[in-house]
Amino acid sequence: MIGRLLRGGFMTAIYAYLYIPIIILIVNSFNSSRFGINWQGFTTKWYELLVNNDSLLQAAQHSLTMAIFSATFATLIGSLTAVALYRYRFRGKPFVSGMLFVVMMSPDIVMAISLLVLFMLLGIQLGFWSLLFSHITFSLPFVVVTVYSRLKGFDVRMLEAAKDLGASEVTILRKIILP
Repeated sequence: MIGRLLRGGFMTAIYAYLYIPIIILIVNSFNSSRFGINWQGFTTKWYELLVNNDSLLQAAQHSLTMAIFSATFATLIGSLTAVALYRYRFRGKPFVSGMLFVVMMSPDIVMAISLLVLFMLLGIQLGFWSLLFSHITFSLPFVVVTVYSRLKGFDVRMLEAAKDLGASEVTILRKIILP
């Protein structure tokens, strides 16, 4: 009983530590004071300024577009890479696995500077496509590791049964592995 109360109190403290600053931030966003030190009254002025700031809205749109494309391509490429690492034997398999972990373990700033130098050396113009490639490079190893670990717990007998019933490799991939 006491252990249960301690665990509940500990979880409450963790949630309070995580969410109280967010609640304070939201409440202070409606403060009419320029600085959030003291409360001077309720206002929606800051949100009106935000909605009327075209450069911020354009930046938010670019960020959302980049996030959607990056997540989509990283998920697609990462899932196919994980399936290839799980199902097939090929000469470069240890190298590919190792490089994925190198990218995961490298600090983000090191990866960013390395990619910037690579783009400069190759004469690639910095813009949407170079940024998209960089985002995919950052997130790809995490997708591969997640999907690969999920495939490791997969029942191989389902794949064998599908083959026995005449399913092609593409059908197995599309109807059994990817879902």
